[in-house]
Amino acid sequence: MQLSLRNKSILVIVLILVIDQIFKIWIKTNFAIGDEMRIFGDWFILHFTENPGMAFGMKFWGIWGKILLGIFRIVAIIGIAWYLHKLVYQNTKTGIVIGVSLILAGAIGNIIDSAFYGFLFDSGTTYNTQINQWVSYHGVSSLNFGGYAGFLKGCVVDMLYFPVVDTTLPTWLPIWGGERFVFFRPVFNIADSAITSGVFYLLLFHRKTLFTEKTSEEVNQ
Repeated sequence: MQLSLRNKSILVIVLILVIDQIFKIWIKTNFAIGDEMRIFGDWFILHFTENPGMAFGMKFWGIWGKILLGIFRIVAIIGIAWYLHKLVYQNTKTGIVIGVSLILAGAIGNIIDSAFYGFLFDSGTTYNTQINQWVSYHGVSSLNFGGYAGFLKGCVVDMLYFPVVDTTLPTWLPIWGGERFVFFRPVFNIADSAITSGVFYLLLFHRKTLFTEKTSEEVNQ
């Protein structure tokens, strides 16, 4: 049985969300912050950290920045979902629909952490208003609905770490000479990977189609 374009999109989104959330919950309920598990030597490591901000560990503006970021993510998800519905309705190329589906799945995966993990788990990284800093916690969390933060105040679980290059820069280099250099340094998750994969896939293989369709729509208007 051949799946319709709509069902292919739904399947991609559901698979990404299920894998992403199962992996995150397993990490959070079995690892303490900073715990590591080496998968392939020194270049693929599971390293548990919690991210209160954007993808790949970026953060800004404390707790209010986080709440604003959460609201922006929700608005973005609604916009992407509407665009995806439009693509399916117009029977757009399967590759474009799959690419946008990956982006939508990743965005939903991370907003789940931010919006609901504060209610589901008994501990997590929280913002201390007295020192204006994000503060970590000790031990392993439990999925017992104990709650540690409010709506949109939970932190995103990150664990994928690929320090493919980990070396010390030559001392003769100006400014950074003798310092440690790690590539790729950010720790991320499956949802981040889905967003990045979707964006790069669309830009590499469907950029011409996307821009051509946009130009055609502008001419018709």
